Amino acid sequence: MSKATTIGVTRAELWRTRLGSALRTTLACTIVGCTALHGPAKLRQYLQFTSFSYVTTILIAPDANLGDTIRSCWHVFCATLQAMILSIVGLRVLGPEHCTSIPMAAAAVAVSTFMVALPEATALLTKRIAFGQIVIVYVSIVLHGAEDGDVLKYPIHVACSTALGAFASVLVMLFPYPRLAHFQVKKAFGLYAENASERFNHSLEAISSSDNSTGHDLCTRSKSLAKVGAKLLQWIKSNLDGMRWERPQMRDFNDKLQDKEIPLRGMDIALSSCTSAPVGSIDEELKGVLLDYRGRLSLKLNKQASCFASIDATTAPESRNIENSNSFLLPLKHLPTSFFLYCVQLLLEDTPIATNANNMEEKTQKTDARVLKRIKEVFMNMLPSRQNLTFALKCSVTMGLAVFFGLIYDKRHAIWSGLTIAICFVTGRQPTFSVSNARGQGTAMGMIYGVICRFVLHRFGGLSFLPLLPWVVFSCFLMHSKMYGRSGGISAVLGALLILGRNHYGPPAQFAIARIVEATIALTCFVGVEIIINPSRAASLAKSELSHSFRALQDCIDTLAIASSDKQKTCSQELRKRQKNLKSIACRLQEFIEEAEMEPNFWFLPFQGACYRKILDSLSTTTILVLFVAHSIEDISRLSLRGGVTSVELQERVNEVIELFKAKVGSTLKCLEEITRIKSLRKLERKWEERNHSGDIDIELGEHPNSDTIRVLRGHEEAESIACAFQQLLEDIADAVHSNSSSEEAVRGQIIADYSCLGFCITGLTRETIKIENEVKELVMWENPSSDSNLSEIYCKINDLRP
Repeated sequence: MSKATTIGVTRAELWRTRLGSALRTTLACTIVGCTALHGPAKLRQYLQFTSFSYVTTILIAPDANLGDTIRSCWHVFCATLQAMILSIVGLRVLGPEHCTSIPMAAAAVAVSTFMVALPEATALLTKRIAFGQIVIVYVSIVLHGAEDGDVLKYPIHVACSTALGAFASVLVMLFPYPRLAHFQVKKAFGLYAENASERFNHSLEAISSSDNSTGHDLCTRSKSLAKVGAKLLQWIKSNLDGMRWERPQMRDFNDKLQDKEIPLRGMDIALSSCTSAPVGSIDEELKGVLLDYRGRLSLKLNKQASCFASIDATTAPESRNIENSNSFLLPLKHLPTSFFLYCVQLLLEDTPIATNANNMEEKTQKTDARVLKRIKEVFMNMLPSRQNLTFALKCSVTMGLAVFFGLIYDKRHAIWSGLTIAICFVTGRQPTFSVSNARGQGTAMGMIYGVICRFVLHRFGGLSFLPLLPWVVFSCFLMHSKMYGRSGGISAVLGALLILGRNHYGPPAQFAIARIVEATIALTCFVGVEIIINPSRAASLAKSELSHSFRALQDCIDTLAIASSDKQKTCSQELRKRQKNLKSIACRLQEFIEEAEMEPNFWFLPFQGACYRKILDSLSTTTILVLFVAHSIEDISRLSLRGGVTSVELQERVNEVIELFKAKVGSTLKCLEEITRIKSLRKLERKWEERNHSGDIDIELGEHPNSDTIRVLRGHEEAESIACAFQQLLEDIADAVHSNSSSEEAVRGQIIADYSCLGFCITGLTRETIKIENEVKELVMWENPSSDSNLSEIYCKINDLRP
């Protein structure tokens, strides 16, 4: 399959999937509308809040599968149970006559919201549904009043309306055939298999190319395919939770995918490390071997895709057949090519790299311990953390204020002030201004569309629901746009649903204006409380997280060492643990960067997203390289037990090169960490000058007291010196390690391959650190145009000012 066809098929499949999801959402809304408008009278008397039926449907149905819907129905049941208990208890304690007071109703909503939001283990959908139900109950009592015997009336009506939306969502997932998450993952994995095979083939052709232009073109094609592959992985990941509800035995499928993706990423890194096409680094015989491998991965992945159920097994991985895997792992002088071949070997052998093989074996042997650990985690999640207390307080205050001001403005439509924000809370951070803007625009668009359709079809009341169908499809696609996102798309579809999908709410234009005003009140409260509780800007948090990422990378580098076999397992586990920490910090940094790029600058400096993106790319590359380092060191330790294939002297020499690498890169990362922690370089310089005048620093010496301990990388020659040292070591290892049989020769080749991988990764970490250093320098120059941008000088001043 050609490159264009592979990408085209993937895009077409993604489009068809979204269209199918939009049509199912439209069908679910149609079921709700027909039931609420034309259903049996006895049923309709319990469906007094059709608007919340639509809300429930829109929260569940879009982009869902059967497993997701079953899970969402469970969350809806939990939310309804919580909301009914809190509403009934609140009405009994306060008394229905007191709840008709606006301040009392707002306070009751705030307290109930706090209690729902507090447990950390409760799903976000559960909290959103419960928030909306609580708002409807208390606002309805303020609007219509309640007698002592009617305490159950509104909670029951809300529960029935919610159940209708959930039932419609489940029903459409069975039409015209069950939309199983397992089928979605299998289909996405088939596309990913084709994509991975195409990337693999292009990479092999690039490394074997005889001219630079051809190699460059093939690398460009591989990068385009890698972007599509990332979307496919995201598609698979989004369906895994639903798949677990369909097949609870599914385990660690994401790690198995990473075991295929990481070697492909490694091959891309190796190709990008070649300043020119590596002509002459591999001979013609090896080129032939590589080109023969082009079809092997495709056959392997296609077989796994056709026998999809076999790839989610939880058995420990098979041991590697070293004797048959080293036909092309030769001691090469070109480290990028050696690393490329190393990744080819890992990919073809399905070698687990995302998780330590020893740890995987322990997982299969310690099921009971894992279950007990899971029970402990669930119990601990029931206890509120500081972060969840903040979230509960934010939800409580926002909902209370929105209901209070909404009731003061207009009791009849006050319900929309609470519902507007009830469904937009998230447990983490979000771009507040962008989300509020998208919700406001989506609400206005949907309401205006509904009013126009009502005006055009006012003589045909029975047909007013028909224009809603294309709008639901349009809004579902709008949820995937960057401009509006999921929040804007949901607001747009609900805006039209509330006008075209209901009756008896008054003149459409009047209702639309009232709802837009109520939504504005709610969003104003939402933005105001968010700014008060979380005053830190995303740009500031991104810079802080940048400093944390440098610290995490330094921790990873500090752990690198070739230790004895009894200590290596502990060191390897610690390195993998720190690599996961670095990866999680990089993910948080990406979230802050995306939020900072979307938020307004106001009177602050514009956010330098380009610099941060380049640093993030380098950090992402380092996470992959550290993972390869951990795997190679584990392999060296394992193979060293096979009869002394390497001497202690050689390992000591390798450790000497590693220590040299630590000294060079570690001090640079420490410097970058301290510099990115500075809030104002101007204040730092002012304090340093004050210390100069006071005589604490002797500037007549011509240098800083701590300058001898400060070091930054001088450019790519640092990486080249490390690469040369490792190449010399590889030659010495090849000469020193002797073999008397074919099996020993295979082990020897694998040992050399592992050391080549280690050398390339350490060189790559040095290069990425240099790139990060250059970007940080540019960032400092941008933020402080009138100050000195010499990083060594800045770090010296920081050290001089230490107490």
